[in-house]
Amino acid sequence: MAEVQAAPVRRFSSRFLRSELRLIAVRRRNQVGLAALAAIPIVLAVAMKVAAPDREGRGGGGPDFFAQITGNGFFVALAALGVEIGLFLPIAIAMLAGDAVAGEANQGTLRYLLTVPVGRIRLLAVKYAGIVAGAFLAPLVVAVSGLLIGLILFGGGDVTLLSGTQVGFGEALLRLLGVCLFLGVCLSALGAVGLFLSTLTEQPMGATIALTMLTVASFVLGQIPQLDWLHPYLLTRHWQDFGELLRDPVSFSALTPGLLSALAYIVVFLTAAWARFAGRDVTS
Repeated sequence: MAEVQAAPVRRFSSRFLRSELRLIAVRRRNQVGLAALAAIPIVLAVAMKVAAPDREGRGGGGPDFFAQITGNGFFVALAALGVEIGLFLPIAIAMLAGDAVAGEANQGTLRYLLTVPVGRIRLLAVKYAGIVAGAFLAPLVVAVSGLLIGLILFGGGDVTLLSGTQVGFGEALLRLLGVCLFLGVCLSALGAVGLFLSTLTEQPMGATIALTMLTVASFVLGQIPQLDWLHPYLLTRHWQDFGELLRDPVSFSALTPGLLSALAYIVVFLTAAWARFAGRDVTS
């Protein structure tokens, strides 16, 4: 009687993921995008150095860190994050997410990837992993750039939190890292929506524009009091909650809604991306 041989077990390989991350890193547009994100804190800090600060604040839904910049360069990083989370960081993620699947289809390499074989679920997982990497890297680049130029122009020292408590510079850096991680989760949710949109078209620019418009619309709708019933469900509703990490003690209960909202968006739109892509007829 012939002996039945067990099917070979396929070992997990990170080669595809490493290749995707390397491809994202070497693309000139991604490098230029990161450079632009890093340049904005520098422009902001120089402007604050040569011009009188606005003591009345800038308004809006998030905490105002501009008034503290001249007293401590640490706040340049926070002010830059507050400014960029409104448009520049979402655009960076929209470019990355919009190109994930649609870019491969546009270049004619999507069909080749699926015949390697890679598998559609693995392809989506790797593409989203690349988006998540960008979502966490982008705010970190802004924070590091803002911190360095802030310390150069305004110096450092102990940091006075929004609650009035003063903490050491080391603890303040940990809180800044927490802010970057929180925003990274929020941007990862945006990336999940972008990945879904990227499965709907073969034009990456179309997916990028659609995601950017969706983000702007979410911010606009969040400013309309008559739509307060809709506000808890908006993608950008809790993005400015990162200010809670600059209070003492930190109210983790205030951060939970934002994290749960991001998780819900990630689950829903990754599932939608899988449902769309699994049954899609790939011709390019």
